Amino acid sequence: MKAAKRVGLEVVGWSLVVVGIAALVLPGPGLLLLFAGFFVLSQQYEWAERRLDPIKYRALKGAAESVETYPRLVVSVLGALGLFAFAALWFADPDVPGWWPLSDGLWLPGGSATGLTLAFSGVLALALLAYSFRRFHGKPDAVAELEQEIEAADADLHAD
Repeated sequence: MKAAKRVGLEVVGWSLVVVGIAALVLPGPGLLLLFAGFFVLSQQYEWAERRLDPIKYRALKGAAESVETYPRLVVSVLGALGLFAFAALWFADPDVPGWWPLSDGLWLPGGSATGLTLAFSGVLALALLAYSFRRFHGKPDAVAELEQEIEAADADLHAD
């Protein structure tokens, strides 16, 4: 039973890390997924535990920057709402348009499962924006404190 738990934790942890790395360049909460993956792996490995704080602080720094100004906030909210628009398109499942240059099978791949994932991503994005706004917007002290924590975490990581 212990071995099955260990294998399960490793599969989940490494899967989250791989998806998190992909989400760094694709749309998605890359740092959040990386943090989750390292959190799971930290249950087994000390090296993963040592990297939790730097990833956490980088994610929070990105969150603070995303709500730093109203134009950034508006773009972020529009991006999240765009996810809902795409989810609606996937759920509507329209016929393949005549202008579509690729195979019909490549039109809206994944069906309603993709739509559900897009809608979930939109909800997650809006929730994270609300959290970031409440924690960081117009609060330079919170941002300065976070930057000090990032520097301390970097110093601890480099000391190891």
